[in-house]
Amino acid sequence: MSIATMILGTSGTGKSASLRNMDPAQTLLIQTIPKPLPFRSSAWKLVKDGGNVIVSALADQIISAMHKTSRPVVVVDDFQYLLAVEFMARASEVGYGKFTEMAKHYFDVLTAAANLAPEKRVYLLSHTDMAENGQVKAKTIGKLLDEKITVEGLVTIVLRTHVINGQYVFSTHNNGQDTVKTPMGMFEAEHIPNDLLEVDKAVVEYYAIQSKAA
Repeated sequence: MSIATMILGTSGTGKSASLRNMDPAQTLLIQTIPKPLPFRSSAWKLVKDGGNVIVSALADQIISAMHKTSRPVVVVDDFQYLLAVEFMARASEVGYGKFTEMAKHYFDVLTAAANLAPEKRVYLLSHTDMAENGQVKAKTIGKLLDEKITVEGLVTIVLRTHVINGQYVFSTHNNGQDTVKTPMGMFEAEHIPNDLLEVDKAVVEYYAIQSKAA
């Protein structure tokens, strides 16, 4: 069983930038939409060019890539576009069946992220939305995922990005109006730097994850 973590936040608050200290040799980056990374990233190249980056918004391709990679860390950036890209591609399709299929694709990726080899860690970076009750949650499309699933309930760790006095941070504790959660004792501070490498180190230490080579 792998460890899946959701990192939520509005655009420009440091989700993708949190990858800046990750080792590309140890990280598979799956981009649901192609875009430059917001830091100097010459070492981050497409897999077809000998690198570590895949661009796909197709659930079956993402799941296959997660299973096949030998890298211990998988990051799916802009996870919400898994829904949005398919929604736009099927915009002219009438009926509600497409929403069920889109929700199933999203659910399949999320459950696959938690069912890889035990040394694997998967980080799902996603935009946020506000529910009718004022709660800040992962952005989805339609009501099926929110009403029937509650996507954050499928993972143990949910962090949220914030910009506080010019500092880009992750919140680690629930504020009563969001879906942030972390295991007891993993993070003592309410806010930590938006550094995915440090988060990954904390996950590895907390769960005593052994490398495959060990």
